[in-house]
Amino acid sequence: MADGGPVEHGYPHLETVRAAINALYKRLSYDTVQTFSTSVAPVDVAFCDTDDLYPGVQRVAREMVRHYRLPDARMIVGFRAMTHAANVELAAGPEYFIELNDRFRTHRRDIGAALAHEVMHIYLHRLDLSFPGLRDNEILTDTAAAYLGAGWLLLDAFREDATSSQKLGYLTPEEFGYVLAKRALVFDEDPAIWFTSPQAYTAYTAGMELARRDTRQPPLTAAGWAGRRRYARDRRHAQDQHSPTAAQPDGVPYSFSPAGHEDHNGQHGHDRHGGHDPLRVSFPCPTCHQRIRVPVRGRVRARCGVCRTVLECDT
Repeated sequence: MADGGPVEHGYPHLETVRAAINALYKRLSYDTVQTFSTSVAPVDVAFCDTDDLYPGVQRVAREMVRHYRLPDARMIVGFRAMTHAANVELAAGPEYFIELNDRFRTHRRDIGAALAHEVMHIYLHRLDLSFPGLRDNEILTDTAAAYLGAGWLLLDAFREDATSSQKLGYLTPEEFGYVLAKRALVFDEDPAIWFTSPQAYTAYTAGMELARRDTRQPPLTAAGWAGRRRYARDRRHAQDQHSPTAAQPDGVPYSFSPAGHEDHNGQHGHDRHGGHDPLRVSFPCPTCHQRIRVPVRGRVRARCGVCRTVLECDT
């Protein structure tokens, strides 16, 4: 929790965030992710300073349990002085003990944000989904909360002016914006209408720009002129090499390899005309970041086996 101190900006954890989105789809399945198409509504977690503290905290905690579909989980929430925003004791359940930073006694509007993160810890614990290392596991938790419809609260808790700042979570504001934008593109849901923080809206706008850029990377047909030109040059270079190993051009998300190598489904490619194996290109799905591998032969339609996104490609 950044409380008055400097707030990190940009995308320093971007690769881990993308890996977290991919892990969610793989562990939950496309069908389960689709059940989270509606975010937590602001009215359901509203908490003003005149509300009774403990009944209000329990009400918001129950809403998070409902949203994450943990019907047999009971949250017992208390407060204590600590450095972090909150802490949860991950046990076998069904009772889980969550401690919130004492500052939330008087900053009640952000209790929903803190509980969105802590209850997601419990959800991932029950899924047995984790990343090695504290930092990456916390990034996974923030990403999952945002992608599954409660993490907009974490971004909305980001406030910054000339004399003070506050941010919850391990992701930067722009990374939260990116994950929320990825979710918005899938579910056609605009969380910006719920933001009370102007800084949250700015970060979401920046994240959306990056998320849209994912959908315009070669070999996708939506790629721009500069990207297409770079892709054509890299493709010529890979074809001229005749190398048995994959060619990964610098600074781009795609790579080339002979079709005789196994693809991501463990299948071998072959030239339909009976000649040498043609080239194949591998690139990340713009929705879930699963690597897709298709033949280099012009217009190709691919379907991601993880998130079912249909991709129009010009290879």
